[in-house]
Amino acid sequence: MTKQQANWSPYDNNGGTCVAVAGTDYCVIAADTRMSSGYNILTRDYSKIIQLADKSVLASSGFQADVRALQKVLAAKHLQYQHQHNKQMSCPAMAQLLSNTLYYKRFFPYYAFNVLGGLDHEGKGCVFTYDAVGSYERVGYSSQGSGSTLITPFLDNQLKSPSPLLLPARDAVTPLSESEAIDLVKTCFASATERDIYTGDKLEILVLNASGIRREYMELRKD
Repeated sequence: MTKQQANWSPYDNNGGTCVAVAGTDYCVIAADTRMSSGYNILTRDYSKIIQLADKSVLASSGFQADVRALQKVLAAKHLQYQHQHNKQMSCPAMAQLLSNTLYYKRFFPYYAFNVLGGLDHEGKGCVFTYDAVGSYERVGYSSQGSGSTLITPFLDNQLKSPSPLLLPARDAVTPLSESEAIDLVKTCFASATERDIYTGDKLEILVLNASGIRREYMELRKD
């Protein structure tokens, strides 16, 4: 008789895809609203995007229980910062805080794959991409989640980010206008939904610019 062993994991992967694109004076952050577990769809209307500060928006895929816990920790630390400094945290400062928060839990990590988007102190779009233990980089565009393997090569082809090894350092922001970036993101998700069973139902898009934050939605495949 073969010995059977019960395997239990504290983690699950609830799927979904996040994309962010930075421009000269805007940032577009988008994610689908499907939440799955295995071959089951748990809900078709779950937002993966949260506004952390006036000019910082976080999109996260992975294990949504850990994502929610991470969001609560960041919200508490940002409130603390506001009381101490009497101002909102900037996007680059929020990026460092997120990195520190993830790294602090590196031995039992938050199973969350994050993209932070927003505007820096000059009003330029900025995107920060992360792994689960806090290693991060400022980039012109990024994708995380179950559809990222489909979307990232497409974004590389369309936006051709300059190598970070080039000297002098080139600006990472994309040359597209705001409306072109939104159309590109919609195309990304329409394509990824065709092949990735964990991405679909509805696309939520947040656009940050000097006039504030705007939210848009687009229907995706429901099968």
